[in-house]
Amino acid sequence: MIKYRQELSFKEALTVILYTLLFNTVIAIVLTYFLKPFWENFVFSQCIGILICLCMLMIFRFITTENPLLWLLTILSGLLVGSAGGFILGAFLTEKNPLVYIRQYHEFIRIMSLGLIFGTIITYFFLSRVRISQAEDRIQEEKIKRLTSEKKTVESHLKFLQAQIEPHFLFNTLSNILGLLDTDLTKAKLMLTDFTHYLRLSLAKTRESTTTLSQEIDMIKAYIEIFKARMGERLKYKFEIQDHIGELPFPPMIIQPLVENAIKHGIEPKVEGGEIIISAKKDQDFLRICITDTGLGFIEQNNNGIGLTNIRERLNSLYDDKANFEVMENVPCGTTVKIEVPIVTD
Repeated sequence: MIKYRQELSFKEALTVILYTLLFNTVIAIVLTYFLKPFWENFVFSQCIGILICLCMLMIFRFITTENPLLWLLTILSGLLVGSAGGFILGAFLTEKNPLVYIRQYHEFIRIMSLGLIFGTIITYFFLSRVRISQAEDRIQEEKIKRLTSEKKTVESHLKFLQAQIEPHFLFNTLSNILGLLDTDLTKAKLMLTDFTHYLRLSLAKTRESTTTLSQEIDMIKAYIEIFKARMGERLKYKFEIQDHIGELPFPPMIIQPLVENAIKHGIEPKVEGGEIIISAKKDQDFLRICITDTGLGFIEQNNNGIGLTNIRERLNSLYDDKANFEVMENVPCGTTVKIEVPIVTD
């Protein structure tokens, strides 16, 4: 059921009154062209129009009903009270007895017609506001429902994408540790220690929608150490992080797959190995991160792989297509991945 009520702010009520004063003046000018002096028309126009306006403001502020017939009777009552009150006030201000106007039939009709004119204009204005407000409320409710539904869909999708990435890394690492147990027990123990440290840092964070950049970097350091335990000096790494940006929010499991790609497809197949450089800096309202390696490169065979596709989809979902993700060749050798995301603050 429709609730026939419209609450107006002080500014909106003042705007209505100012428009009413303008309408009153226009009506007074029109009536002066046909009847009597301007001053008398102006006084009665303003008195009747303003009192009807105030009656409508009170009705729309304090009266609530779902019965359209009762609402119509309330509006008509407001019109009658405003018209009668405005008529009496206008007669008082023009220093004339109201009974004189009533006995003069034509004068009385002329004055009360003002009430009908203003009543129609003001009532139509308020009823239009009710319909517009109710339509806006319905649109807002539908928008909230749609956004809630979309948010749940995005969250479910992100969990699915993240679930695809996590087991891939876990199984690969455990397989590497098992392989080293037969060939190099010392390296296997070192790798297991690094792996345990990484899990301790990342287990709670990987289930969250976002972490901070410093938390993600700490996990990546532990992650790279897992590979360094096996590859030794063939794997070098360096972080170039701008000061005072560690607490910026950043989604988990974005950098790690890129580092894994750089090692697996770029540095590890290369006899002499290579270096990974991870840099991050704030540029106005964006956070820019680069993962650069000096390996063999993996653009041609891996640019459209599942891991990179998942990262693109996660970034697009998290930042409403405002993020930028680019894979390019690093000259003279290797690959560079650039990520640019808007900085989101609470």
